[in-house]
Formats: sequence, C-alpha cells, structure tokens
Amino acid sequence: MDHETLTGWLTRLQLTCIRDQLDSLLDEAAGKEMTLREAFTFLIEREVSRKDERRIEMAFKIAHFPAVRELADFDYKAQPSIDQRQVRELATSRWIAHGDATLLLGPPGVGKTHLAIALGREAIRQRYSVLFITAQALMAALVKAHSDDRLEERLSFYAKPKLLIIDELGYLPFEPHAAHLFFQLVSRRYERGSILITSNRSVGEWGEVFGHAVVATAILDRLLHHSHVLMITGESFRLREKRRAGLRLSAAPDGGTRQKTT
Repeated sequence: MDHETLTGWLTRLQLTCIRDQLDSLLDEAAGKEMTLREAFTFLIEREVSRKDERRIEMAFKIAHFPAVRELADFDYKAQPSIDQRQVRELATSRWIAHGDATLLLGPPGVGKTHLAIALGREAIRQRYSVLFITAQALMAALVKAHSDDRLEERLSFYAKPKLLIIDELGYLPFEPHAAHLFFQLVSRRYERGSILITSNRSVGEWGEVFGHAVVATAILDRLLHHSHVLMITGESFRLREKRRAGLRLSAAPDGGTRQKTT
C-alpha cells in the first residue's frame, strides 16, 4: 500500500496522530523489534494519548479558568487548618459523579480560588465538563437574561456542565430579585450536577448576602443536602508574602496608608 493511500485512510478514521507521525512511529516500532501486536498497541496508545491531550486542552479553555492552579502547588503548610485527606478525596471527583456540592469557606486570600481551580482541572482530566464563573458575573448574566426574556436559555446553559464553579460568593450582596434567580439555578442543578462555591462568608451569613433570609435558607437546604464543606481559617497568602518581602503598612500624612520597607 502506498503512503498516500494509507494516510488517506488514517484521515478518514480520524487517526491524525498516527497519520502525522507515521514514518517516525513505524521507525520506532521497527527499531524496538516489536511484534505486529506490540506495534499496533504502540500506535493506538499514541493516538489515544494525543486525543486525551487535545480534549483536556479544549476543556480547559471552555471552563474559562482565570489562571492555572494545581493541587501540587498548594502550600498546605501555610494553611494547616485544611484537611489534606479531604482535599485528596475531593480530587478523585467522586462527589461530582454523585452530583454533590462542595463549599470552600474562609476569609479572603487563603487559597479558596486556588483549590477551586485545581479541583476543576482534576475533574476535567477525569472527563467531567466544568465551567468557572465569579458569583457577580453569574448573577449579572442571569439578571440580564431575565430582563431579555431569555432566562430559561441561560439557566439551561449553566445547568449543562457536570461541575459549575462559582467563585467569590459574598464579597458583594445580591439584590433580592437576583437571589430568586440563584435559587432557580441551584434547583435546576440539584442532584443532577455538582456545584463548587467559594465564599468569604459563613453559611449563617448567607441571608445577608442574598438579601432574603427565606431564599437563602432554601438555597442552603439544597446545597447542604449532599455536600462537602471545607473551612479554611488561616492567614492570607498575600499578606504573608508582603511580610516576607519586608513590607509593612503605616499611616500616611493624608490619613491613608503607605507601604514601608523594614
């Protein structure tokens, strides 16, 4: 069989990795004196590996992560309040398979977003679809969709990924109308798709966040039914890094603050 015909068949079968590296792969198989079965397995493994790499790369883009964060890079020594065994269990994504919710709670700067992104990336590697969005961006999109009479379409969009990561819930309060929209989204995903939420507010303060205690209770009732809660009580990474750099805040003449080097 001539080379052009073979590459044509590989294209039709969408075996593009084998097609693009055909000569080098065959040379490598011959150099290692592989049997026919071994060579076939070798070629298929390379194809599957390339397809997995492309799938993961595309899924990362679709997820809209704001940065690259991995669990291996997280500084657990700086946050001893975190149960590493619980994080490792979450990294298996079994909770996503079951449609559970996960809440990462703690003050600003303690690594909640880092963990959320890292867990999302692990979920993608395990073939789950993921979407990352901040709470404010999510609510703005739902409010706009409601005003444009396209709420059902937008709710369906946010209900589609197997894992929806909502970051920074609680930094700004919601209007009561927005709280009802958030409730609809949580209800749509309840026991069907997982939600991971990071928040600087305890669940007892969510009535203030949503501006409606009854709606907040209804939201928490669904989120906490099948949930995993990770409390982080450590110090902000950013403040710690400033101290390491020898910086401290002092009063400025105009009544504000300024940084000084110690």
